[in-house]
Amino acid sequence: MTTTPELAPTAASSLITTLPGTSYTDPETFRQEQEKIFERLWFCAVRSADLAKPGAFRTVQVGRENVLITRNRRGELRAFLNICRHRGARLCTEESGEARRNLQCPYHAWTYDFDGKLIAAPNLTSMPDIDRTERGLVTVPLREWLGYAWVCLADEPPSFEDTVIGAAVERLGDAASIERYRTEGLALGKRITYDVAANWKLIIENFMECYHCATIHPELTDVLPEFADGFAAQYYVGHGAEFAPEAEGFTVDGKGGFGRLPEIAEDQDRRYYAITVRPQVFVNLVPDHVIVHRMFPMAADRTVVECDWLYLPEVIESGADISTSVELFHRVNQQDFEACERTQPAMDSRAYRDGGVLVPSEHHIGAFHQWVTEQLEDKRA
Repeated sequence: MTTTPELAPTAASSLITTLPGTSYTDPETFRQEQEKIFERLWFCAVRSADLAKPGAFRTVQVGRENVLITRNRRGELRAFLNICRHRGARLCTEESGEARRNLQCPYHAWTYDFDGKLIAAPNLTSMPDIDRTERGLVTVPLREWLGYAWVCLADEPPSFEDTVIGAAVERLGDAASIERYRTEGLALGKRITYDVAANWKLIIENFMECYHCATIHPELTDVLPEFADGFAAQYYVGHGAEFAPEAEGFTVDGKGGFGRLPEIAEDQDRRYYAITVRPQVFVNLVPDHVIVHRMFPMAADRTVVECDWLYLPEVIESGADISTSVELFHRVNQQDFEACERTQPAMDSRAYRDGGVLVPSEHHIGAFHQWVTEQLEDKRA
């Protein structure tokens, strides 16, 4: 069994400070985070398979913008700002749906094809000078990875390879370690949406550390006993937490799952890996399934989290009972989000005016805090 290394900090370095409390409550700070983080970086928006055919669409809040993602006639995913170019009405008012022939604004009936081109409008033929492409929907860059569509609102998006795939490389040591799970070919077994009354950063901080695991995650530590020691798997590059000898699978009762995913390596079997892809994605890898969290920060004190459990298609098609598999991390989610909601009110307290502290097993969260600070200090327009 792999053992976790001992940490022996000096007295002077045992505790390092967190962000101040206002970072989690101040509406202006949240507005800046929307502008300088969520509207500049790659944002995991939808699962590609959710938009199965041309005209299927979903609308997603990314920072202060509402983004419309649809599939065109050639089967390609396209993303646009969900704004009609005529008078600014929201084009699609529902969160998801299917447009049969085109996208039509419900206000003045300006109509666009699934590539965003303006194709019709009342009296459009009497305005021959209108450039239908120029007056089309505003396109948003889109990339697909792990079976999800990622969008970026920046005028010049950062390197997807460096910032998104690079997060997996930084955590696991190479890109192949996550590619072996073939997440893009897995099927959705369960999706649960959580509406969490807490700041998005509190949720990330919670996910990154396991100092709390022995206290609030009895089911998880039964399967992953090293977590009871307080060291999160993300603390060490390439490390995956080993299953307990008596655990047959990553399930709430410790019984067997559904067999190993075909391409994962021998040393990935019976291990759990967690990856944080800033700013809003968690990827959890276990031998027989993958769990993906996508966060949608809605306000300084509210975050919607959409969690997907993904399995081999034949597992889902067979009608297999995945409930004990889903239940383990569903309980973890509930326990984590309750803790975050318990913490959020204290962010306004004078006792947290200067922030809190991180113990040695949480010091890696300090790098996340530094990253947030650097993003907000960026002076780009």
